[in-house]
Amino acid sequence: MQIIDGKYVAAELRQKIAAEVLAMTEVGERPPHLAVLLVGDNPASEAYVRLKRKACEECGIESTLIHLSADATQGQVLAAVNNLNADDAIDGYIVQLPLPDHIDEQWVIENIDPSKDIDGFHPMNVGKMSIGLPGFRPATPQGILMLLEYYNIATRGKHCVVIGRSNIVGKPVASMLLQKALPGNCTVTVCHSATQNLQELTRLADILIVAAGKPAIVTASMVKPGAVVIDVGITRWQDEEGKWHVQGDVDFAGVAPKSSYITPVPGGVGPMTIASLLKNTLRASRRRNKE
Repeated sequence: MQIIDGKYVAAELRQKIAAEVLAMTEVGERPPHLAVLLVGDNPASEAYVRLKRKACEECGIESTLIHLSADATQGQVLAAVNNLNADDAIDGYIVQLPLPDHIDEQWVIENIDPSKDIDGFHPMNVGKMSIGLPGFRPATPQGILMLLEYYNIATRGKHCVVIGRSNIVGKPVASMLLQKALPGNCTVTVCHSATQNLQELTRLADILIVAAGKPAIVTASMVKPGAVVIDVGITRWQDEEGKWHVQGDVDFAGVAPKSSYITPVPGGVGPMTIASLLKNTLRASRRRNKE
C-alpha cells in the first residue's frame, strides 16, 4: 500500500508554476491575475479563499478579492460578474460556492465569461470537456487525474467506480476518465444516492473515487484487494473537548491495508484542487497574452 501524497505533488506543481510566472515577468509580461468573488460570510468559504490567495502569492500570481455581503441581491452579484468579465486585467476568476440560498447559482455560472472560467463550470467548458475538446477543467477532477499520472497508475481499460454525481466532482471526473486519453480510457460506473447495489459495484472497482460528502461511507468490505482509492470527501467535526477533526468519505484505517494506493484526508486531493486552479490561471493568462 502506498499513500498518495497530494501535498508533495501540489508543492512540486506550484514550484513549476512559480518558475513559469517568473519567466513571464522577466521578459516584461505582466503576471497572471486571479480574482475571487465571495458572497456572504461562510467560514469554510472564507478559509478556502485565504488558502487560494496565499497560494497565488507564493507563485507570483496577483489576486483580488471581491467580497459582497450575504444579503447582496442577484443583480448585485451579476454586476460583479459582468465587471470581472469586462476587466482586461483579470485573466481568470472564481465565484466561490456555495452562494446564499436566494441567489440562483446556475444562473450566475452561466454568466461567467467562459475564457475566464478557471473553475470549468460554465456549460461551454463542460461541453468541451465531455467531447474531449481543449478547455478549462474543474480543479478537483483535474487534480485527481494529475495524481494518477504522477504515480503512474494505470487507467487504460480499468474499471473506475465514482461515488457521487455532483457537477463539481462526480460528473466531470467520470467524463474525464471516459476520454480516449491518459489518464483515462476507463470503463466508468457512477453511483449515487439512488444506487441500490453500491457494495457490489464498489467491489468491482480497480479505481474507486469517493465524493459522497458522507464520513467513512466506504468501509473495507466495499473495496477489492489492490484497488486504488481516491477520497475526495472532507467533513469537519468537533469533539466534546472542542477540538476540531477532519474526516474523509473513506474509513482510512480499514481500507488502506487493502488498497494499492490511497489518498489521505487531509493531504490528498485537497492540495491538488488549489494547485489546479493556479495552473488554469496561468493557462488563461498565456491565452490572453497571445490575443
